[in-house]
Amino acid sequence: MNSLEWRAVIGLGAVYALRMIGMFMILPVFALYARGLPGEITALQIGLAMGAYGLMQAVLQVPLGMASDRWGRKPMIVLGMLVFAAGGFIAGHSHDIHWIIAGRVVQGAGAVSSVVSALLADVTRVQVRTVAMAIVGVGMGLSFILAMVLGPVVSGWIGVDGIFTMTGVLALLAVPLVIWFVPPEPPVSTAPAGSFREVLLDPQLLRMDGGIFLLHACMTALFVAAPFAIEATLALPGAEHWKVYLPVLVASILPVFPLVRWAESRGQARPVLLGSIGLLSVSLALTGLLHGSGLGLLASLLLYFIAFNYLEGSLPSMISRMAPPQQKGAALGVYSTAQVLGGGVGAPLAGYVLGHWGITGVFCLAAVLPVLWLSFAVRLAPPPVADPQPLNSSH
Repeated sequence: MNSLEWRAVIGLGAVYALRMIGMFMILPVFALYARGLPGEITALQIGLAMGAYGLMQAVLQVPLGMASDRWGRKPMIVLGMLVFAAGGFIAGHSHDIHWIIAGRVVQGAGAVSSVVSALLADVTRVQVRTVAMAIVGVGMGLSFILAMVLGPVVSGWIGVDGIFTMTGVLALLAVPLVIWFVPPEPPVSTAPAGSFREVLLDPQLLRMDGGIFLLHACMTALFVAAPFAIEATLALPGAEHWKVYLPVLVASILPVFPLVRWAESRGQARPVLLGSIGLLSVSLALTGLLHGSGLGLLASLLLYFIAFNYLEGSLPSMISRMAPPQQKGAALGVYSTAQVLGGGVGAPLAGYVLGHWGITGVFCLAAVLPVLWLSFAVRLAPPPVADPQPLNSSH
């Protein structure tokens, strides 16, 4: 990647991290915090406070992606970060569950994930785009693990309401990064936008939307069962599970980037994608069989994260190449919505299976989902081949 592309990866990766690390820190501590709020707090209210953010994200990813196609990526990202910050301040300055739920709704209204992905696609060349998106995705994974470690510690210092306020402050810090550090976006297309229906019903785009739905359904299912497996097999309490996730995630990165470069340079993106889906299924099946063995559990988790990291980086890159240029934001909006919904479906489904068939049942369920994905991914057309010419430095 050239210097402008590295600026884009670092700048937009930092925007993602500043937006999400506080949100991730909330996850391990919010339920206990909510239970201690004034009044009789119901489980439904706690669930709404946790889920309202994701629901609003799912609703607004497409409209904001379409808006960025028309009015530009940076203005929509800045607007989204300001809205997100406002939600953090609302949730952080109240001890009333209803206001906290309102703050989470406002946070979710700053649904700019698809716009950030579209801007990263705009300012990177095709032949390095998958690497760029994989770097950002891995950074998000590391942020998640760091947040799981820091959440309980930071909440002890400043409280959960302080973490909400901190998310607002961090979102505001991302705004100057977008304005002055991230490379300028290409001019907004003046070509006819076409029908959104074309993006929504395009068979090739739908195959990738279905893929990200199932990928994140698998991921949330894994995280329903894996903590119990780690606790039972490795005798680690929940606060120390990062000792498993961090080294496994870091080790999984090592083969991913050489694989991305080889696939893109040799025009083998499609077969490597299909192979990674297959590896996803195999790794989850192995986890179901071997989770009682410490070495088996670690090895199968490593294989899972290798496949996951490759797919998480390659799918948005492929969809950005296949989508009509003037509707890239809309296409990535549909993709991001499918991503959020997949996570929302996978966790409760896995919870049901866990209650009836245990840890092994959840891993077996998760192993079946990539097989379903392969059933329609085999008809995926190869993505456009990267242009070998270097990106002009004025881009």
